[in-house]
Amino acid sequence: MTVQQYLSYIVNDIHRTIVATVDDKGLPVTCAIDMMDADENSLYFLTAKGKSFYDRLNKRQFLAFTAMKGEDTMTSVAVSVRGKVRELGYDKIPELFEKNPYMKEIYPTEESRRALTVFQIYEGNGEWFDLSKKPIERASFAFGKAEESPEGYKITDACIGCSSCLDVCPQNCIVSDSIPYMIEQEHCLHCGNCYTVCPVNAVIKQ
Repeated sequence: MTVQQYLSYIVNDIHRTIVATVDDKGLPVTCAIDMMDADENSLYFLTAKGKSFYDRLNKRQFLAFTAMKGEDTMTSVAVSVRGKVRELGYDKIPELFEKNPYMKEIYPTEESRRALTVFQIYEGNGEWFDLSKKPIERASFAFGKAEESPEGYKITDACIGCSSCLDVCPQNCIVSDSIPYMIEQEHCLHCGNCYTVCPVNAVIKQ
């Protein structure tokens, strides 16, 4: 999938997200926020200027969120994003209301909508995690000027091919055709079993 497809999936297929920001004491605070629009490199949402959420966004200019879709754990897709935000103001409000008409029931008049402002998530990193597939599917992406930052585990040239890691991998995503073995990152749970059992410390955490 492309970055735009990931962002569009958040808006069109999931829509409601749980967003985390940080308060003045450095503690996390969460709230439910609808992602209302996306383009090739950013996401858009709105909030009221009277909310504490608005204050935290402007002070920190950063957030993280997770969006999930599925009937239960084994049918779920989760997309997580962390990135920089900036306030755009009121100009995009009419466009977002046209794309999200249910908002007209919450803020029915032009006057009441003046309490609102739009924020853009313009740079960040994300992760796609699909538990509905076997083996599981995961992918990372970056947008704006952010660079992808790989996570998880990697098998180095110190591997001796002992197969200890094969026995403990829950997704059978370690390829042992040659030495060093290789982890299929797109199917890895990041559980750390291979890292724990390797007798020669050939597995490193990225």
